[in-house]
Amino acid sequence: MFTLNGEVTGPVSVVGDFNGWDPYAHPMKRQEDGRYSVSVSVPEGETFAFRYLGEGGRWFDDPHAAEFDERGAIVRVPLSKRRKPVAATTTRRTAVRESQPA
Repeated sequence: MFTLNGEVTGPVSVVGDFNGWDPYAHPMKRQEDGRYSVSVSVPEGETFAFRYLGEGGRWFDDPHAAEFDERGAIVRVPLSKRRKPVAATTTRRTAVRESQPA
């Protein structure tokens, strides 16, 4: 979920690696409390750069982002704790089979 406070005026969208930097893919909607927000589905375990594109072609960064690079703010999507990585499970089973006597 991307959210901006009400200091933004006019249309704004979130643009980044996750949508091919397409300014029309994820327009933000103004909420009753004045904030703008949009929900974006992204794969778990991935890292993405993003910026906001406001009225008049004005680009700006998320002031609350903890990390930035030359493309903009960085968001790291964690893996779900409910899912176990398949490779780790397969490796563990293989190691047990190999250590058992024939």
